[in-house]
Amino acid sequence: MTSDPKILGLAFLGGIVPSLVWLWFWLKEDKKKPEPKGVLAVVFIMGIIAVIAVLPIQKFIQIITSSNNLQLVLWASTEEIMKYLAVLVILYKTNLADQAIDWPIYLITSALGFAALENTLFLIKPLSMGLHTMGLLTGGLRFLGSTLLHTVSSGILGVLLGVSIYMDKSKKVLHFIIGLILAISLHSVFNFFIIRNSGNDFLKVFGFLWVVTIIVMLLFEKVRRMDPDA
Repeated sequence: MTSDPKILGLAFLGGIVPSLVWLWFWLKEDKKKPEPKGVLAVVFIMGIIAVIAVLPIQKFIQIITSSNNLQLVLWASTEEIMKYLAVLVILYKTNLADQAIDWPIYLITSALGFAALENTLFLIKPLSMGLHTMGLLTGGLRFLGSTLLHTVSSGILGVLLGVSIYMDKSKKVLHFIIGLILAISLHSVFNFFIIRNSGNDFLKVFGFLWVVTIIVMLLFEKVRRMDPDA
């Protein structure tokens, strides 16, 4: 990996800007009772740190797994669980998530922090090779694809947790399990089709992802209306 500060700076800028754009989009949907900016910043940073924790785990999975399909599922599972844990370590035994909308907001923030560093790492290679056009293209595709994927998959889990916030413990656990399975499934399917076809069908895959995104947006609005002062 290059140590050129200019390359690293450009890669980080290219990685973090898409995440900040998406974060602004989602946060403006929660104007009535916004989450504390300091807490959101910490959650975003925890999402970044989650990437560092995920990398050695994924490398270990690659070593012990011979099936490519199983590997993709385990990789997706690791990422989705770590993005959730990045939120949980901040919210555990606090009243920061006291409304239904809080869970999707925090999980999406964590996901965007995760995507910021992941995108940065993907941009370093083309930029260090002087392939600036490819770097811009990579950044654009990841803005549309990877960043959106992380946002939507974590958003699905957040929506399910938000829906269950006023339910009893057993129903909360059930909603969590369903949300996690859906998040992992979406993540795995996206990666499978992108890798299997070497990106040849990316328009179809991206189209499917945008359909899911619209559904999550509608569910997000429904969750927001669950809160008494929404």
